[in-house]
Amino acid sequence: MSRFSIGLMASVFLAPSIAVAQDSPDEDVIIVTASPFNRSVDEAITGQSVLSGDDLQNRLAGTIGETLKLEPGVSSTSFGAGASRPIIRGQGGDRVRILTNGIGSIDASSASPDHAVAVEPAQAERIEVLRGAALLRYGSSGAGGVVNTIDGRIPDQFPEDGTEASIRIGASSVDSGSEAAAAIDQRIGNFVLHLDATRRDAEDYRIPVEGESRILLAEEGEDVPDDFNDNRRLDNSFAQTQSITGGLSYIGDAGFIGFAAHNFSSTYGVPGGHGHEDEEGHDDDDHEEHGDEDEAEEEGGVTIELDQRRIDFNAGWEFDGFIERVQGFGGYAEYEHKEIEGNGEVGTVFENEGYEVRVEAIQAEKATPLGNWRAAHGIQYRERDFSAVGEEAFVPPTLTQQFGAYTFHEVEIGNGHIEAAARFERTEQEDSLNGVDRRFDLLSVSGGGDVHITDAIRIGGTAFRTERAPTTEELFSNGPHLATTQFERGDSSLGKEVALGIEGAFRHRENGHNVTLNVFYTDYKDYIFDTETGLEEDGLPVFQFTAEDAEFYGFEAVGSTEVTTLGAFDVSADTLVEYVRAKTASGNLPRIPPLSVLSGLEAKSDRLTFRSEWEYVAAADDLSAFELPTESHNLINAFVTWKAPIDSQDVALRLSVLNIFDVEARQHTSFLKDLVPLPGRNIRFSISAKL
Repeated sequence: MSRFSIGLMASVFLAPSIAVAQDSPDEDVIIVTASPFNRSVDEAITGQSVLSGDDLQNRLAGTIGETLKLEPGVSSTSFGAGASRPIIRGQGGDRVRILTNGIGSIDASSASPDHAVAVEPAQAERIEVLRGAALLRYGSSGAGGVVNTIDGRIPDQFPEDGTEASIRIGASSVDSGSEAAAAIDQRIGNFVLHLDATRRDAEDYRIPVEGESRILLAEEGEDVPDDFNDNRRLDNSFAQTQSITGGLSYIGDAGFIGFAAHNFSSTYGVPGGHGHEDEEGHDDDDHEEHGDEDEAEEEGGVTIELDQRRIDFNAGWEFDGFIERVQGFGGYAEYEHKEIEGNGEVGTVFENEGYEVRVEAIQAEKATPLGNWRAAHGIQYRERDFSAVGEEAFVPPTLTQQFGAYTFHEVEIGNGHIEAAARFERTEQEDSLNGVDRRFDLLSVSGGGDVHITDAIRIGGTAFRTERAPTTEELFSNGPHLATTQFERGDSSLGKEVALGIEGAFRHRENGHNVTLNVFYTDYKDYIFDTETGLEEDGLPVFQFTAEDAEFYGFEAVGSTEVTTLGAFDVSADTLVEYVRAKTASGNLPRIPPLSVLSGLEAKSDRLTFRSEWEYVAAADDLSAFELPTESHNLINAFVTWKAPIDSQDVALRLSVLNIFDVEARQHTSFLKDLVPLPGRNIRFSISAKL
């Protein structure tokens, strides 16, 4: 029996705690990211989830990618402790939009996996994940999905009793790490002042085995060392992060308007032994003919120094009449990313200055012969001025301008619900160095609906046709990119990418048992990706951006069931099964996550919660050219949460042990998976309080 069949059978009986936030009948969580109508998770047609509360605290990590990687359909780039970006249904990079309070992160994280996302998970109130055709509100760079971190930096309501404050202090054993986060909202008349700060320090983390994998050693013809299974620290895997934010909102009877200023900085190592090579005495012909003899001399690990200064705006106002609400979002940021060589010299400096503005008008609900109709319309403008200077400047200075206009419509018809949306987008890309301009006019549409078959069963589906413009990296790259050990070549003649897809959803919820199954298929015309050519330049393998027809398909199955009651504890079981397959006309796409299963058992009372879980990731053997397989792994994790019996304060102590048996695990979606294993056994402790 195939792994696909086993996973699908398992999903029929169980499904995960993370999906409880998505599917629990006790939760009426409003998800603001998917559409302008602020619908609840339970009302969403297809795959959406919210990570909040205790689930968020248990999953909290130093990066947004590691925090979310056990959410349904989500993996991560896992580029060491300092940089990890979400991958959704096998899609990453520019196809996954990372937002902060509805506006893009305005950084350079989509350009390369070694570039950290300028988002602080420790301050998140909740994180929303959208899978499917959510790009119609946020643009073609959300073609694979959208992640929105909501942190309350711009308050839109008054705090209870005039003041709300929170603090969290934590420590971890695997990296001798420590972290602290605090926030406060203070009402001053009709104004609310928000302040927050976070600091995180982590040393090189411990790994259970040698850095290089057995598969890589065998590929290189080397013997596995005798001390392969000895615990050790992974060189240059440290990370230090700090952020500070101040916000101020005016809140009136009909709405609010607010601003926030934010500074985020991070210093982290790039593990895996990357360093810039000494190219003296080698010409291009020598590199091509004697690549094995002219190995690069490493000067030491590369360290990243990242800094972002950002200003945000948000407002919403209610009206009586045809338009019931107008809301606006805006953000401006200056971003700098320095790569420091092992000898202390600055190798490359990446700079990104950008801004984004979005305005939406929501129509009042109106009765029609079909049913109750609602509509919303919006416009969006984004601009990105990006440059890279130094040895690893694989992309020339570029300017990207994007204008979009979109419309959403929904109709309630008895037990059914129908949605439709359309977006027009114009994207202009300019290579400032070589004077090359490209312009793309894009039109995307989607439609779908769902119906309640019974009180317990609901089915739904969507169909969409979307268009995406190539990025400046895909068009204009031409240079060495040592963080990913590639020489990247773009293609300025690339055209737009067209996707035609469908997604179906089945939900069953009854008597403490719930199951959700999302199945998707997307057919791409001229899907853009980088492929290894077999050539070599500057001592690095050449990767060429190209376009081929491709298809992605798979599923996420989630749910939970009540098992029994033991004294004061309610016991439940849950499982998540997810699978994605991706291939082009010429073969498999690289770094696609394999089948995975997350299954847990949880006992919960008013004050105590115990949870144990098993995480299984299958072997990755559907490989692209030149890609190495990845072995399967099993991880066991455990969590304990105790909430203090204090009426006026919410105090919680959390203890967790991740990878209890200290096993070797490598993430197939990571460029570094054969050089950098995942951390070993990690004991984490935190105490948090809300006042």
